[in-house]
Amino acid sequence: MSKAYYLGIDTSNYTTSLAVVNEQAELVANIKQLLPVKTGERGLRQSEALFWHVKNLPLLMKETSEKIPDLGEFLRAAAVSTSPRPVDDSYMPVFLAGSGLAESLTALLQIPCFGLSHQENHIWAGLYSAGGPQAEQFLAVHLSGGTSEIVSASVKSGYCLDLEILGGSSDLNAGQLVDRIGTAMGLPFPAGRDLERLALNSTKDLVIPSYHRDGQISFSGAEAAAVRMLQTEQHADIAKAVLLNIARTVTKLIDWAQQQTQLTKVLMVGGVCSNLIIRKELVKRLPQLELFFAEPRLSVDNAVGAAVFAGLSSAGDSFIQHVF
Repeated sequence: MSKAYYLGIDTSNYTTSLAVVNEQAELVANIKQLLPVKTGERGLRQSEALFWHVKNLPLLMKETSEKIPDLGEFLRAAAVSTSPRPVDDSYMPVFLAGSGLAESLTALLQIPCFGLSHQENHIWAGLYSAGGPQAEQFLAVHLSGGTSEIVSASVKSGYCLDLEILGGSSDLNAGQLVDRIGTAMGLPFPAGRDLERLALNSTKDLVIPSYHRDGQISFSGAEAAAVRMLQTEQHADIAKAVLLNIARTVTKLIDWAQQQTQLTKVLMVGGVCSNLIIRKELVKRLPQLELFFAEPRLSVDNAVGAAVFAGLSSAGDSFIQHVF
């Protein structure tokens, strides 16, 4: 196969991301920039996030082209996240920044441009970094600040993903719970990494009750319980209790989905799944299942899944043999 590069672009709520893989599916660039959130704030408005993406993208593209001097000569396709999830009514303005760049660049170079959802980008990054599941159908759990879902997944012709939502949160997402409790403790947003570090210093086992019923999970009760604990308990102990609550809740959701589908291979993606405390607890609680975790750096928001999808969509079978 002749030399080729494939570009991925993702402009999520809190990260501007570019990634490039080559014809051997080797990751040659993974460049990201977190969007700035003021101390004490719990996120950004869409207009603010879109503004920062517009500012960041030229800088990240310049850094990418400096890292790969012959990118313009050998770029063969690009893929970009265009919506949060692969359903008709899924829309967020932040994705316009990335799609605008991708469509302009590929039109200029006269190369293909492929669209996918942010969720599909996460799943392809997970499949790429975890090396599977290599199965006709599998379960995928997406845990982040914007999504807490379990889906049945399969790869269709053209390497598009067929995703069926089985269950998820009826209120807060797992990442929102982490960020709300973290910022209440004075941690910067997003709070996941700092909350995990804090939890490692815990010396007390606190328990926050978990909730699941028929595929629906809830974290609002866990938030209320953790906020009450802030008056009497150490922050490190509360941090650990929050993370273990997420792990127990997700365990119940996966158990339920497995019983409904009989699928035993589970891919874990999304920023919350980068948490090593949660990973360890899930492995301990679900020994009967085969869990596949995206690498921590590819669990958080990135554009690697989009870059891989660009290679698959453009080069097909000659590319996928290098993915797994």
